[in-house]
Amino acid sequence: MLRLALFFFIVSLIAGLFGFTGISAATAGVAKILFFIAIILFVVFLVAALLFGRAMVK
Repeated sequence: MLRLALFFFIVSLIAGLFGFTGISAATAGVAKILFFIAIILFVVFLVAALLFGRAMVK
């Protein structure tokens, strides 16, 4: 998911460089949303691993 966010960020930079501001703003928004979803999923899985990971080892 972070690769996809990075891809949209690069597309946004290239579109902005060539003057396509509408496409640049849209892809930057998509990249931001994907980045925050990835961060939220990371935190959820980290907490789940800390809480339930030790219970499965025993």
